[in-house]
Amino acid sequence: MTNATMTQPGRAPRHPRADGERTRAAILRAAAALATTDGLEGLSIGNLAAATGISKSGLYAHFGSKQELQLATVDQAERILTEEVIQPALAAPPGLGQLAAVCEAFFSYVERRVFPGGCFFAATALEMGTRPGPVRDRVAAITSGFTALLASFAATAIGQHQLPAPEDPARLAFELHAILLAADTKFILHDDPAALDLARQVIRHRLGLDNGSNPGES
Repeated sequence: MTNATMTQPGRAPRHPRADGERTRAAILRAAAALATTDGLEGLSIGNLAAATGISKSGLYAHFGSKQELQLATVDQAERILTEEVIQPALAAPPGLGQLAAVCEAFFSYVERRVFPGGCFFAATALEMGTRPGPVRDRVAAITSGFTALLASFAATAIGQHQLPAPEDPARLAFELHAILLAADTKFILHDDPAALDLARQVIRHRLGLDNGSNPGES
């Protein structure tokens, strides 16, 4: 008798691989949340087991070393950043609309406490900056990629005459990223949404949007 004939009518077949991938994703989401409060160096199989309710042996089956766990956690945090911040921005009108959208999506991501310690990459960049190795390199690459995306949005806005021609895309990207990081720090430190509201005003002024103009207009 084949496996197909043994499957009970009306019951969907099990997909162990899919179940395993969902479990791994749930573990890594918990790990990313822990990393924003305890640090990537503070991640361990023990505290992850306590946070997830999964046995240590079960976790060891997914991750062979602490570094492997850290790298997988960084990759999961990047996926979440992409879903929460980058994809909404890419759906906005090119140029100034995308710059405004990416900043607002970032503020929402922080304010909704997608991670309890604020932006994952803001929380881990300083921690890993003094620890050379593949984990630091991965965090640095993702952070650089985010500022490069801001610069590309700015370059499009300049090309579409939504920002003045003398504007430098890399410098504007640096300024915006600095405002985002400052807002994240103040919001987490003081638990005060006013920090995000002030940052929104600063960014709208910097982009020339506080005069009531539509960021989708060219």
